[in-house]
Amino acid sequence: MRIDVNTFVGRYPFRKFPGGSPQSLSEAMDRNGIDRAWISNLSAVFWKDPTEGNSVIYLAAVQHSRLRPVPAVHPGLPNREAVLSEAVRRKAPCVRADPSFYGVDPSGSEMRWLTKACASAGLPLLLAVRLEDGRQRHPNDRSAELTPANLRELVRSDPKVRLLVTHADRECIEQVHFGSTPEEAARILWDICWIWGPPEDHLALLLDTVGVQRFTFGTGMPLRIPENSLAKLDLLDIAPHDRKRIEGGNLEKWAS
Repeated sequence: MRIDVNTFVGRYPFRKFPGGSPQSLSEAMDRNGIDRAWISNLSAVFWKDPTEGNSVIYLAAVQHSRLRPVPAVHPGLPNREAVLSEAVRRKAPCVRADPSFYGVDPSGSEMRWLTKACASAGLPLLLAVRLEDGRQRHPNDRSAELTPANLRELVRSDPKVRLLVTHADRECIEQVHFGSTPEEAARILWDICWIWGPPEDHLALLLDTVGVQRFTFGTGMPLRIPENSLAKLDLLDIAPHDRKRIEGGNLEKWAS
């Protein structure tokens, strides 16, 4: 089964792109042989209360059986416990937070509360290193990228927290992985959407050095072209069973 952990519905405030609806996402999944997708609300990332967008993805998941909701939790808002409880009740596969967009310290007390709460609830926490290439950003988009230090501090903040990190490049992954203990590194799963393929082939290198078991399939659509992630897998010289692990096997084992 091919599972895409990194997809969005909604709109991006700084540029126009095709898609953004659950229907268009489903059509893109059909074109690319994606069986299931974890969806976040892209519009709500930029709202003062991003949790107001959770109802949209919950409804989309009800209407489209292949979609799984990834609700946002703002750790600085009073509703944080209620939002997390709802995610558990609705059997969300994980929750997400985008601290730099929320104006929250990525390594501060509020995010540490969230990692502990997620660990206690048995929910993984999804974090995006970035959403857009810095060279393409609108001048009003001043949100900072998550740093390797931020990610190391979060994974160390609770011995049971599991982090699903999207949009990370080779440098970030290496700094976090090789700067963590084996136990800490085993609780982090990386999606492949921002890792370069040929000719640099950072993905092939990371599979050899970090390990196939630490990676999962993600596209970042509709902000990114889903065929990009598929092409990187097609160009890898790996065994079929290892490709299946990246496409969904690693995720199912890690999330269980």
